[in-house]
Amino acid sequence: MKKWLVLLCTVLILAACGNSKDDGSKGNNQEKLKKVTLVLDWTPNTNHTGLYVAKEKGYFEEKGLDVEIIMPGEAGANQLVAAGKAEFGIGYQESLTEARVQGVPLVSIAAIIQHNTSGFASPADKKITSPKDYEGKTYGGWGAPVEKAVLSSLMKQENGDVEKVGIVNMGDTDFFTAVKRDVDFAWIYYGWTGIEAELRGEKLNMQYLTDYTEKLDYYTPVLTTSENLIKEDPETVRSFVAAVSKGYQYTINHPDEAASILIKAVPDLDPELVKASQKWLSPKYQDDASKWGVQDQKVWENYASWMFENGLLESELDAKKAFTNEFLPK
Repeated sequence: MKKWLVLLCTVLILAACGNSKDDGSKGNNQEKLKKVTLVLDWTPNTNHTGLYVAKEKGYFEEKGLDVEIIMPGEAGANQLVAAGKAEFGIGYQESLTEARVQGVPLVSIAAIIQHNTSGFASPADKKITSPKDYEGKTYGGWGAPVEKAVLSSLMKQENGDVEKVGIVNMGDTDFFTAVKRDVDFAWIYYGWTGIEAELRGEKLNMQYLTDYTEKLDYYTPVLTTSENLIKEDPETVRSFVAAVSKGYQYTINHPDEAASILIKAVPDLDPELVKASQKWLSPKYQDDASKWGVQDQKVWENYASWMFENGLLESELDAKKAFTNEFLPK
């Protein structure tokens, strides 16, 4: 009996030592993780789900990274990344193109959604069913020159005149309030605002940009970093993109579970909206591309040429330097 007691005590002591070792090991591993910051473009939504999945499921840790996801604040993701205040950001092909032409060394390292899912939306009772119908109506936007240029491009195809459109800045007013009170139509991403309209039982008429010209089928949003980080620490970039890619692949394959992870991370979000939006958006992350995140030089050239032709760029873009696929998993 004494022998068994001695043996049992020995086993318990060894187990305790082992656990103590494991705890120390975990602590050391945590200390060894490289801290990096990712700046969102807006409040968290289903465009960002793969990021939260990568964090929750430990994909960043597997790659030796401790990733902090933060809001953009007044500075904005592009400015923070370009200034070296953050390693990675969420941006748009449009703003990155403008930045590159102005000499800002930002680079797109992955397309989060393969095709542009945005367009002009209005309540069905406004009877706006085509760009020609914008005449005599009021558009609510955010005050960027690109808005009038896009409206004009679509309207010209139907002999419409953009000068007959009232254009106002909606500020922080949400779409549903604005179209009932101040404006007739606005530019939305269907995967969020359109899905919310469905849940509310409010029928929308929608003109997707991609239905009118392939030049407006640009990448929005994209994952960004700086030329400096690519040059000085390419392995961190590679590790980060690998983890994010795994997060989005999980979200593509498991939209409901991924939505739950986003809801857990951002409890202020409407769970019903997140679930419905995720179901709609998950197949569109990769869509017809060979893999998630891949970017096509033609897409960058098409949109940049459209921007230049419409007076939105001071000079033409060197598309080859604006993006890269080299950090995507093979």
